[in-house]
Amino acid sequence: MYNEITTFMKNIYTLSLLLLFPALLFCQNFPTTKSIPKTLTKFGTSYQDDYLWLENMKSEETKSWTNAQNLVTNEHFEEIKKKYDILSKIKDYHHYSSSGLPSKKEAYYYSEYIRDKDKPSNLFYRKNLNDEPIELFNPFKIYKSANAILMDYNPSKSSKYLSCKVSLDGSDRNEIRFVDIEKIRNLEDVISNVKFSKMVWNHDSGIFYMLNTNQNVFAKDSTYQLYYHKLGTNQDVDKLIFDATKTGNGFTYFTKKDRLFIVEKDRKTDTKNYYYALLNEENYKLEKIFDSDDSKFTLLNYNNNSIYFSNNEYDWGDIRTFNISNRADEKVLIPQIYNNLLVAPYFLEGYIFCKYKAIGKNFIIAYDENGNFIRRIDSPDNSDFDVKFFDSKTKCLYISVFSKTISSQNFKLNIETGDVNHFYNDYFPPKITLFPLDHFITKSIFYKSRDGKDVPITIVYKKGIILNGTNPTLLEAYGGFGVVSEQNFDASLLYFLEKGGVYAFAEIRGGGERGLKWHKDGMGLKKMNSFNDFIDAAEYLIKEKYTSPEKLAITGASNGGLVVGVAMTQRPELFKVAIPKVGVFDMINFDKYTVGRYHFNEYGNPEDTTDFTNILSYSPYHNIKENVNYPVTLIITSENDDRAVPMHSYKFAARLQNRTAQKNPIYLKTLDNSGHNGKVANYNDYFEEKANFYDFILYHLNQ
Repeated sequence: MYNEITTFMKNIYTLSLLLLFPALLFCQNFPTTKSIPKTLTKFGTSYQDDYLWLENMKSEETKSWTNAQNLVTNEHFEEIKKKYDILSKIKDYHHYSSSGLPSKKEAYYYSEYIRDKDKPSNLFYRKNLNDEPIELFNPFKIYKSANAILMDYNPSKSSKYLSCKVSLDGSDRNEIRFVDIEKIRNLEDVISNVKFSKMVWNHDSGIFYMLNTNQNVFAKDSTYQLYYHKLGTNQDVDKLIFDATKTGNGFTYFTKKDRLFIVEKDRKTDTKNYYYALLNEENYKLEKIFDSDDSKFTLLNYNNNSIYFSNNEYDWGDIRTFNISNRADEKVLIPQIYNNLLVAPYFLEGYIFCKYKAIGKNFIIAYDENGNFIRRIDSPDNSDFDVKFFDSKTKCLYISVFSKTISSQNFKLNIETGDVNHFYNDYFPPKITLFPLDHFITKSIFYKSRDGKDVPITIVYKKGIILNGTNPTLLEAYGGFGVVSEQNFDASLLYFLEKGGVYAFAEIRGGGERGLKWHKDGMGLKKMNSFNDFIDAAEYLIKEKYTSPEKLAITGASNGGLVVGVAMTQRPELFKVAIPKVGVFDMINFDKYTVGRYHFNEYGNPEDTTDFTNILSYSPYHNIKENVNYPVTLIITSENDDRAVPMHSYKFAARLQNRTAQKNPIYLKTLDNSGHNGKVANYNDYFEEKANFYDFILYHLNQ
C-alpha cells in the first residue's frame, strides 16, 4: 500500500519602554541583574543561589527587569532583520500549503479557520464533508481579546451542544463555554478555574470537569477535584464527584455508554484504582472495578462489558481484554510487534485501528473487534499521519499524511478492499506541493551513544548540498516523559533548509520512541543518559561532516529546554548557538511550583538525598562555571507559563549574563500574554515568533 500512497503523492507533485531602577545597570548593552549572594546547604552539600529574588515572578521589580531584557533582545531582532527577514516568505509557504481533514466528533465535522490574522482562529462545523463550513464558536466575540484561544472542544453525545475550553492568557487555567449547535447560540453557562481537564459529557445533560483551586498562579498545583456541571445551572451548585485533595493523587476519567470511569493513580506507590458510576443515577455513586492494580495496567477502552487495556509488561505495546465482572478472565487480543511501537489504538465502529511507529516508517493495521488481522497500510517513508475518522457505511478510514517538508495530503483507505484514494472536494482542493517530492532528503538512521545504544535520528536537508562540515545545522530533541515525537510539517523550517540548512531531530532516551524501556533508561537516576544521547548526536553530526561546532545550533522546548540547558553547560565548545524554550533549569527547585509535584518519577525528588545529588550533578543553573564563555544563547519563556514557570529562564539568564568570562551574548525573551505553548493565539504573532527564531539562527551561524 506504500507504493499506492506514494504514487498518489507524486501525482500532486511538484516593550515596552525600559523601566529603570537603581539596582539595574548596563554592561555591554545588557542589564546587569541585582545579585544577592546566598549560600545554601542541603544533605551536606553547599551551593550558590544569588538570584532568588527573581522567583517573585509577578513583582514590579521582576517585571521591570524582564522589560529591560526584552528591550535589548528586541533591538537585536531589529538589527538581525537588516540581514535576515524571513517573515513574508514563511507566510507565503504557509499560504500555499495544503491543509488536513477536519476532525469528526460524534455526528459532525469540525475545523478551525483564521478570518482575521490579528485575532484567534474560529471553530467551524459541517454536517457533511461536502457542506460549506459554518462558524460555530468565535472566542474574540466573547472575550474581545486577541489572546483568548480555543484549546479544546467536545460535542455532547447527540451533537446537540458543544463545550469549548478557552485559555485567556496562555496559561493552563481555562474557562469552559457552551454552544447550542443547531441554533448556533452561546449559552450563558460559564465554568472557571478549569485545569488539565477533559470535558466529558453525560449524554446531553452536562459535563464532568476538573477544578483548580490555586490562589497563586505559580503555586504548587491543586487540581484534585472532579465536578459535574448540569447545563442551565450556575457553577456554584456543581456536584463534587471525586476528591483527591487529601491524598494528592492524580486521576483521569471518561464516559462510555452508561458509565463514568475514573482511574486514580497513587502518588506514593504508583498503583492505580479503577472506579465506575452509572450515568443515569444522579448521585453518581462510585464503585470499584477492582482494588489497587499494578501500575503497568493502562486502560484503553470499555465496550460491551469488556475492558480493553495494555499490560505495559511488553516494551512495544499490546492490547488485552477481560469481562468487567471477571478480572481473572484475561486474554491477549493484539500482541506486541517487536521493534514496532504501538503509538495509539483507535476503537471505531467495530474495528480496532492500531497506529505503529518504526524507524522512518509509520503504518496502520486494521483488526476486527476480536483482534483478527484485516490488513496493513503503510505511509510513505519518513512521513507521519493523523487518523481523522472512519465511515462505517463505505468502510473507509480517512487519514492526513504529512512530513517535515510536505504539508497534509488527505487519503481514504478502504478497509475491505485495500483501495487507497486521494481525497479532495470543493473545500479540500488538490494543491501541488511547495517543492518537488525529492527536493529535500530525509534520512532516518541510527547513531551510537557512548554506551553502545542505537539512537534514532532524523536528518533533513536540501538535495544537492555538499556535506563538508560548513552547513548551518539545527539539532533538536525532547527526551522526556515517554513522549513519542512526530513529523509535524513546519513552513518556517522550509526557509532554513532552502538556505542550505540541515535539520536533525534525535529520539534520545527518556522519550518513548523505542518503547517503554527507552523511557525508563532516560528518567530518574538514569536521566543523564538522555543528555548524553543528545551530546552524542551533536558529535555524530560533526564527525559525519553535516556541520561543525561553529555551525551548530541546538534547541528544545519544555523538557527539551532542559536538555539544551544541560548540553550547553556541560559541552559548550560543541555549539555556536543555543535556544532553550520554556525550559526547566533550576532543578533543585522544580517541585516548588505548579506541576513539579507530578514529575518526581521523571527527575527524582530533591528532598531525597540520592535524587538530590543526581539532580544537582546536571541542573543547568547550578552547573554554570565562572570561567567559561557559553554559546550565543536565546532563552525564550512566557510570562504566564504555569507549567515550566518563567523563574527558571530568568535565573538561568541572569547567572549566564553576569560573569566576566561571558563574551558571547545571552538574550532573554519573555513573551507577553502567553503560556507554555508560546505565542500561538493568532496568526501574526505565531509567525513573527517563528521568523525571529530562524532569523536568529541564520544570523549567528553565518557570522
